[in-house]
Amino acid sequence: MSILQFWIGVAAETVVARAVDGGFAELNRGKAGPLERMREGDGVAFYSPRTDASRSPPVQAFTAIGRVAGGAIFQGTAQGETSTFRRAVQYLPAKPAPIKPLIDELAFIRNKTHWGAPFRFGVVRVDARDFGRIAAAMGRDFEADFHA
Repeated sequence: MSILQFWIGVAAETVVARAVDGGFAELNRGKAGPLERMREGDGVAFYSPRTDASRSPPVQAFTAIGRVAGGAIFQGTAQGETSTFRRAVQYLPAKPAPIKPLIDELAFIRNKTHWGAPFRFGVVRVDARDFGRIAAAMGRDFEADFHA
């Protein structure tokens, strides 16, 4: 069995809601690369900076969490777009967790003043400790959910 990895995807809240409803993850506007690095059982959470487009109201919260499911990457079609790459995810019931109370505790956020910088690439790999803090803030039991 491989060692679990933990990921944070960045997407608008409405995009995350569609992914949760469909049971998949879509990262970096449908690129395959980030999904190819994920393995079955890995943890994935989504951070939503806004509700929808760039001028929509801010959310600034982790909005979904789950485990990467088995199976290959597949293609789907986003609304009004061309084909995008997706990976199956088993999402867990969770509550949104605002990021601001967590900033000081999260090691992957090195510069606490410019805390949004790690999210600029659309996907971030984080360690188990940070992922566990996010999971707890979302009302999940990290040890039980991710067998760490």
